[in-house]
Amino acid sequence: MKAVVLHSEIQEEAGRDEKDVLVQAEVVSSALSDLGYKPVIIPLSLNIVQTTELLKEIQPAFVFNLVETMAGQGSLIHIAPSIMDFLRLPYTGAGTEATFLTSNKVLAKKCLNTANIATPSFFLPHADCEYSFVADTYIIKSVWEHASTWLDENSIISAGNLHTLRQAILAQQEKLGVMCFAETFVEGREFNLSLLAGDEGPEALPPAEIRFDDFPPGKFRVVDYRSKWVEDSFEYHHTPRCFDFPKEDEQLLQDLTLSALQCWRVFGLRGYARVDFRVDKRGQFWVLEVNTNPCLSPDGGFYAAVERSGLTFTRAIERIIKDMQ
Repeated sequence: MKAVVLHSEIQEEAGRDEKDVLVQAEVVSSALSDLGYKPVIIPLSLNIVQTTELLKEIQPAFVFNLVETMAGQGSLIHIAPSIMDFLRLPYTGAGTEATFLTSNKVLAKKCLNTANIATPSFFLPHADCEYSFVADTYIIKSVWEHASTWLDENSIISAGNLHTLRQAILAQQEKLGVMCFAETFVEGREFNLSLLAGDEGPEALPPAEIRFDDFPPGKFRVVDYRSKWVEDSFEYHHTPRCFDFPKEDEQLLQDLTLSALQCWRVFGLRGYARVDFRVDKRGQFWVLEVNTNPCLSPDGGFYAAVERSGLTFTRAIERIIKDMQ
């Protein structure tokens, strides 16, 4: 049986963060071959008609969806599952609605608030929020882009009033050319909880903490673009992933696990996902993001969590396929 591995079309000048999906396509294809499928790798571009005609021609048993952007824009991520819905093709991962809601960080936070799941407060530059503003430290993020795109220490500011915060958001939007918002910066620890579908529902894989080793005083502890993608940077080499925890963290890890599973239910996720948390100095945890198609590269967090659980990557891919639409 043929299985299409659909990924974002990548331009030659794209950065390492975008090109990483090509690595994912190869490793997923290898796992599909091990499972007896004949993988066909296809890039998805803005020429949607061409892609739909190609899918009709191939007639795959299903599509393994790795699309993260279209034309480099994260705001178009939901187009891929929409195409499969239109063609009535089974596909892996979250459906169109869940993909849209979780990829728009502001909409995701509104859903989390409605479900009483703690997430840091946020501000949009043109929203009427005078009544709720608190002078604090904020991190300015893209509404749509993930993988810490464009995130660096300059994204973190201290704002004593709403005007200062608004101007900072607008300046970042002008600089980057994308919609941005501000989120209260949670100083503390960072955790990733990977989730994998199973016969009895989603299973939480071993939790991981991203440590900030030897960060000097005054340097913000944040997983930014350099931490993930710039191999010769201080941040890249001093933010290791850790799966070993002291006994006193047991309750916290249980709470993070339950919260991640709640996120799965709230958004109606399928196949696999990752939930990112910050934990403040009081031990309060906050959901930062819910990622419906986390990176599957061998050096990524999901792959590491799968291995830590004792599963093979091929077995994880098999479970993702069993849970598809």
